[in-house]
Amino acid sequence: MELLHLRYFVAVAEELNFSAAARKLHMAASPLSQRVKDLEHELGRRLFDRSTHHVALTDAGAALLPIARDVLDRVGSIRWRLDQATGPDRVTVLVGMPAGVHPALRERLTALAERVAGRFEVKRWPGTTSDLVAAVKDGRLALALARLPVQEASLDVLHVMTERLGAVVPADQFAGRDSVKLADLTELAYAKSPEEIMPAYFDQLDRQLHELGIKKRIQLSNTGYQGTSEIVSSGLGFSVSMLDEDSAMSGYRLDNMAVLPFEDFRAQLDTGLLWRHDRGSGGDLDDLVDTAKEIFAEPIVK
Repeated sequence: MELLHLRYFVAVAEELNFSAAARKLHMAASPLSQRVKDLEHELGRRLFDRSTHHVALTDAGAALLPIARDVLDRVGSIRWRLDQATGPDRVTVLVGMPAGVHPALRERLTALAERVAGRFEVKRWPGTTSDLVAAVKDGRLALALARLPVQEASLDVLHVMTERLGAVVPADQFAGRDSVKLADLTELAYAKSPEEIMPAYFDQLDRQLHELGIKKRIQLSNTGYQGTSEIVSSGLGFSVSMLDEDSAMSGYRLDNMAVLPFEDFRAQLDTGLLWRHDRGSGGDLDDLVDTAKEIFAEPIVK
C-alpha cells in the first residue's frame, strides 16, 4: 500500500465525488477511480458504494477514513518535527497569501511578524487557495490566508475577514447608476476568471447567478484577473469583485469599469487563517498560532 492510495481515498471520502476529488488532486477522474479500486482490491473490502449520480462510504470506508487521516497527518508532521528537533532557536516560517489579500489583513500579518520576531522570521508565500491549503497540510507553510470555504479535517480555520462583492460592469453602459439589479445584467455575459486561480466560493456564486437568470458565460483561461478586466472594460461582459475601494483587487481595474453594489443579491467573500491542528496544539507552532489568534481575533468586515 502506498501513501498516495490513502491520499486519493481521503480526497474522495471528503468530496464524495470522484470528479471534484480529481480536481482537488490536480489529476483526471479515471486514474483516480482506478487507484481507489486498487486500494479496495489490496484491502479486500469495498470502500465506496458507487452509482452514476451517487458516491457513499461503505462501513469499511467510514472505518478507514480516520485511520487514513491519522497516517497522513503523522507523515505530514515529519518535516516540522525534524526541523523542531534539529533547527536553530529562531526559524523562518512561510505564510501563504492568495491574490488580492486586503491591506488590512497585511497589516495584521505585519503585526504578527513583529510580535513573534524573537522566535520566528515570518515570510509571505503566494499561491491559489487550493495550493496553499495543500502546502499547509504537508508542512511547507506554517499558516495561510485562504478564501473560504476550506474543509480539511487536519486544519484549523479562523475566520478573519468578510468582503462584500459587487458587479464589475462597463461604466459607459451604467452611467449615473450607483447600484445594479440582476435583471440589468442578463444581456451581458458573466466573465469567469480562469478556474485555476478562482476560490471555490465562485463556483457556488456562478451556480447562483445562473439560477437567477444570468445565462451567458465567457470562460477565460491563462489570462489571470487582468483578462477579466479586459472583457469588462471592452463592454463584452461583467464580473464580480470586492466593493471596497481599498481592496487590492482594485489594482486590476481598467478604464471604463465601475463596481456597483447589487440591489437584489448579496455576495461576499470570506477569508480564513489556516494552520495544521497538530502544529498549533502543543506543536512547533504553538506560540505562533496563539499570537495569530490574538491578532486576528476580531474579523474584519468591509
